[in-house]
Amino acid sequence: MGANDFASLPHIGESLKRKEDARFLTGAGQYTADVFLERQAHAVFVRSPHAHANVNSIDISAAKDMPGVIGIFSGKDIDGKMGGLPCGWLINNPDGTPMKEPPHPILAIGKVRYVGDHVAVVVAETQEQARNAAEAVQVDYEVLPALVSVADAAKKASGVTIHEQAADNQCYKWALGDKAAVDAVFATAAHVTTLDLVNNRLIPNAIEPRVAVAAYNRANEEYTLYVANQNPHVERLLMTAFVLGLPEHKVRIIAPDVGGGFGSKIFLYAEDVALTWASKQLNRSIKWVADRSESFLSDAHGRDHVSHAEMAMDKDGKFLAMRAHTDANLGAYLSTFATAVPTILYATLLAGQYTTPLIYIEVDAWFTNTAPVDAYRGAGRPEATYLLERLVTRCAWDMKLGQDEIRKRNFITQFPYQTPVALQYDTGDFHASMNKAQQLAEVDSYAARKSASEAKGKLRGIGYSSYIEACGIAPSNIAGALGARAGLFECGEIRVHPTGSVTVFTGSHSHGQGHETTFAQVVAARLGIPVENVDVVHGDTGRVPFGMGTYGSRSISVGGAAIMKALDKIEAKAKKIAAHLMEASDADIDFANGEFSVKGTDKKLPFGSVALTAYVPHNYPLDKLEPGLNETAFYDPTNFTFPGGTYICEVEIDKATGEVTVDRFTAVDDFGTIINPMIVEGQVQGGIVQGIGQALLENCVYDNETGQLLTGSFMDYAMPRAADFPNFKLDTTCTPCTHNPLGTKGCGEAGAIGSPPAVINAVLDALGPLGVKDLDMPASPHRVWEAMQRGSTTPTQQPQIPPLTASTQGRPTA
Repeated sequence: MGANDFASLPHIGESLKRKEDARFLTGAGQYTADVFLERQAHAVFVRSPHAHANVNSIDISAAKDMPGVIGIFSGKDIDGKMGGLPCGWLINNPDGTPMKEPPHPILAIGKVRYVGDHVAVVVAETQEQARNAAEAVQVDYEVLPALVSVADAAKKASGVTIHEQAADNQCYKWALGDKAAVDAVFATAAHVTTLDLVNNRLIPNAIEPRVAVAAYNRANEEYTLYVANQNPHVERLLMTAFVLGLPEHKVRIIAPDVGGGFGSKIFLYAEDVALTWASKQLNRSIKWVADRSESFLSDAHGRDHVSHAEMAMDKDGKFLAMRAHTDANLGAYLSTFATAVPTILYATLLAGQYTTPLIYIEVDAWFTNTAPVDAYRGAGRPEATYLLERLVTRCAWDMKLGQDEIRKRNFITQFPYQTPVALQYDTGDFHASMNKAQQLAEVDSYAARKSASEAKGKLRGIGYSSYIEACGIAPSNIAGALGARAGLFECGEIRVHPTGSVTVFTGSHSHGQGHETTFAQVVAARLGIPVENVDVVHGDTGRVPFGMGTYGSRSISVGGAAIMKALDKIEAKAKKIAAHLMEASDADIDFANGEFSVKGTDKKLPFGSVALTAYVPHNYPLDKLEPGLNETAFYDPTNFTFPGGTYICEVEIDKATGEVTVDRFTAVDDFGTIINPMIVEGQVQGGIVQGIGQALLENCVYDNETGQLLTGSFMDYAMPRAADFPNFKLDTTCTPCTHNPLGTKGCGEAGAIGSPPAVINAVLDALGPLGVKDLDMPASPHRVWEAMQRGSTTPTQQPQIPPLTASTQGRPTA
């Protein structure tokens, strides 16, 4: 079945209400914190209050005798008994040497390297008892100087050595492209535009903090770990093969309902390993629930790039070559996918939607005394899009062209298109997305709205962003050659029951995306049965065949394609059964709308009758077929999928306070085939909110001297709220993906990728008449007001501006 045939099936393109919402809205969902096991104890982690320190000694004498305490473990208890947390992606330097990969111990051994680093774990009968005992653990620290800023790390003059294995604090240098060819073009270009920018660090803050519950069964020597995780099979593989050295079949990972992840729950964390190991040592089940402050400190953070970019153009604004250099902050340790984010997932998207013939990118990755940095919604693609779309808009202004015009002059129009940064786009129509976005945004009447804002004493600006992203990382053999240490396929099992109802077992995982509905729509459409007759099971390594989980907007395009392959097998076998029942050749059997029919006759059988026959094989070709109607399939994509679109933002700025208001926001995306428009719209809206949050509000700030996290709570870290946004105008275009059976491309990250540059371009457009050319995210009131003062005065008239503190990163205070 081709993508066009699939898109025409019933249920495809219908905005069905989410099946899973009934249990969530009635309190019947089961999250990890809802799990209570027999003889369950509670764990609390002792965390470092220092960003960088030697651990001289740990005294647990007072703590171990406190009420309820069952056990206390520190680095000396695990040293030599298990490995450290592994990094899942190997990056090589340009000379072929491997990156520096210092150990990442489960509990600190001899040294702590960021505020929140794991020093010890206390297990007690109750959480309160564990917390009291954790506070009684005495640690003798020898405080060392801290290195926080990636810009400072790049200067190599801090005098700080975080890991002995990386004396200069550099993990790797990485490059892509032909530097000599690019430099030659720049030397003769009619115009060169340059841009320096920062992609600010973010803290994920899923609605559900991380949780883990571990148990050990001495009777069968099996472990069970309940955990809020996006890919339980990968967690099990990393934990068993690389850390604990356990037989994989002796460990069961269960990820029940998960309250948001955005990438922050695809990693193997130290807490998960520590609890699993400790459950055997104490012969008790153990629960750990992070509080919000703990999440701020210890969840993997996102972004944190400092970049310089340049575009060479001809006299008409046609892009000739691009070059960029990025310093990427990896934090104190290598998180699971950290090394891939500023390389494979970032540099390969720098072509964007444009026909730039040559691109050269260098990336230097650095260790700092901050929380590990890893994939966060978009993972590399938001960083690439922000750099490119800010640069393209700056090119437009330098060339005195409209933001739309310079994009249209450089859009790719012929597909497939081989970019100069490795990826080959299979399909797209970038002009269609731009044109529809401009119509929906009513750009023809923008001048009137700008005049109306000026009449109110406010500044108005418009910003464009034309993004493309790569979803469903693939194929496994190419990813492996690029450094991936795991496969990137997906698995789907279809279990047809005797009554014709179906259970789907998928290696993908849901943490809010509505997979139980979308996957059910796919199966119901294909088999011609009611959606309510399809159940979807995920998140349990004891029930689901091996799968790679959910990240990178891969679920429908990779997980859904695996389900389609399993459905192909179901249909093929069912046709043989139907042919036997109707005394025909299976080559003459058609299947449509839930019925098998013999070509050229009026003979028909419903799907349910064939399913029943498979399990009650009284009239069955037993000499040719086994009973039953269950099939499993694996799908390894042949290429990425490439969603893309154009976003247009309009902002108003209060001249007195610098407060930025998003007045209008329009998004037109190309996601290929859309299964459920309502779910897609929800994903896009959520992504846009997160992107605008980064652009205007969110900013993770460490004290540059001490390494203390200054934005360690919602009092200081400004999260977006509903009142911050207008009603978004959303629409789609469609060029189906050419290499998966559904024609889908993925939608989960698009909003967070395309929106930040659109917002900042709009802010700079508004501030341009004041002489403001640059502004880094977040465009908080303080930063915007500061930029306005500097832009509207001569150097000798600069006003005295109050220092920027954590409390002024987000909203103005009363």
